[in-house]
Amino acid sequence: MMNQTLTMEFLLLRFTESRVLLRVHAVLFLLIYLVAIAENLTIILLTILDQRLHTPMYFFLRHLSFLDMCLISATVPKSILNSITYTDSISFLGCVLQVFLVVLMSGSEIGILTAMSYDRYIAICRPLHYEAVMSKEVCVQLVLVSWLSGGVFGILYSAGTFSLNFCGSTKIHQLFCDVPALLNLTCSVKHVTINVSVAIGVCYGFSCLVCIVVSYVYIFSTVLKIPTRQKQCKAFSTCLPHLIVVSAFLLTGVIAYLKPTSDEPSLPDLLMSMFYSVVPPILNPVIYCLRSKDIKSALVKVLWNVKKSGVMER
Repeated sequence: MMNQTLTMEFLLLRFTESRVLLRVHAVLFLLIYLVAIAENLTIILLTILDQRLHTPMYFFLRHLSFLDMCLISATVPKSILNSITYTDSISFLGCVLQVFLVVLMSGSEIGILTAMSYDRYIAICRPLHYEAVMSKEVCVQLVLVSWLSGGVFGILYSAGTFSLNFCGSTKIHQLFCDVPALLNLTCSVKHVTINVSVAIGVCYGFSCLVCIVVSYVYIFSTVLKIPTRQKQCKAFSTCLPHLIVVSAFLLTGVIAYLKPTSDEPSLPDLLMSMFYSVVPPILNPVIYCLRSKDIKSALVKVLWNVKKSGVMER
């Protein structure tokens, strides 16, 4: 009898058979990982240390940066390690953990992005009620709901996927353990649990998308009523980074999980999976920092204080 108990490990897709290119791959991914960690850690520290950044928007941004750090840490270090050691294997429990963490972080991130769109809606459409509506208690509740939602989906997806029977090939046609790629390896005829989980996940993602779209419909209608062009541009500048991040994250996530699965890996499939798990942690801090004068001002202030303290020690 062949079932999942016989599957002690899976084999991840090897980027190339050339050892030289594997080293290049390891170095490149290490640089990407270190940059992403440095960027997001900088935002976390700035939003904690600078009193001017103790607002709901930056509270959510701090949690978004933490989620991005965890998301990229769930996949990239293992890929780097495999490239260095010239191995493809990942243990069964390691694969379960990867699926759980990726879904947890992705689900929580969608919730945080929805909370951020609600924050922008209140700030622009109902500014007089902003402090009352976006109180500290409300912000904490929104973050907790986001984390709880991600945790529930992480459990559902990982339990649903690994309750199936795996037989035959253990080669995953991905650089990390991904639900669509794992479903290609199962010999179970019925996928009821995972199908229900995916259906609930789609409903959750669609609900978040509807909330975000409705928020921005109200935001844009309010901004267009502002008489001066300068104030319009200022209002749009606070929303544009968030809109770009939301669009990229949701679009790539939907394509990666809802597209038909194939038996052989393709470059678009690999790029899409890498995009929603690796690119957001790198680009999100850049997008927000480039458009936020407060973040740039806080960073300059911290660097100036570090330089000043260094001069005084000499």
